[in-house]
Amino acid sequence: MIEVFIAGATGYMGSRLGARLMVRGHRVLGLVRAGSEAKLPVGCEAVVGNALDHATFARAVVGAKTFVQLVGVAHPSPAKGREFESIDRVSCEQSVLAAKAGGVEHFVYVSVAHPAPMMKDYIRVRSECEEKIVASGMRATILRPWYVLGPGHSWPYLLKPGYWVARQIPSMREGAIRLGLVTLEQMLGALVAAVETPPSEMVRVVEVPEIAGIARRS
Repeated sequence: MIEVFIAGATGYMGSRLGARLMVRGHRVLGLVRAGSEAKLPVGCEAVVGNALDHATFARAVVGAKTFVQLVGVAHPSPAKGREFESIDRVSCEQSVLAAKAGGVEHFVYVSVAHPAPMMKDYIRVRSECEEKIVASGMRATILRPWYVLGPGHSWPYLLKPGYWVARQIPSMREGAIRLGLVTLEQMLGALVAAVETPPSEMVRVVEVPEIAGIARRS
C-alpha cells in the first residue's frame, strides 16, 4: 500500500486516477477547495486547501510516499498564456515546496511533449516546472503526453489520418511519434505504473511512445 497525495484530485484525470489507485489498495489523499469535497472519488480523503499556497496543505503531505501534481488550466489553448503562469506554474512551485518539506519520496508530474510548433507558452511553463522538480532533488517521474483523448476530448480523432501520413514521411516521422495522441486509459495506466514503480534513477521522463507502450503491456 502506497500513500499518495494528489493535487488536482477532482479534475478530469485526477478523479479517475484516485479511484483507480484505491481499487488497487492504495491510500489516496486529494487536495480540494472548500465546498468541492463531494467531487472526490468515494474513499478519497479530502485535504481542503489552496493549490496556489502550499502553506494551506503542506501538513497533510507529511507521510505521503508519492505526490502527483495534476493541477493546471483546463482545455489549454494559445490564448491562455497568463493562466499558465498564474495557475500551472504557481501550483507546481507550491506542490514542489510542500512535497519537499513533507519528505515525499517520489514526485509525479504530467508535463507536455516538447518541442512543438504550437502552444509555446504552455510548453515553456511546463518545461520550467520540470526544471524546478529536477532542482528539488526529489526522485521524480515526468510524463509528457501531447493530447489526451477521452470523454469530452475527442475532436483530435479527426487528426489521426494526418498522423498516419506523417509517420510515412521520414522528415516528419519523429515529430509525429513524439507528438502522437494518447488515450485517457493509456495515461491512467502510465500514471498508475509511475506510482507503483518509482524510477531507479533520480528523474525518469516518459514520452508518448512509452505511455502507449505501458498500456499495451498491462
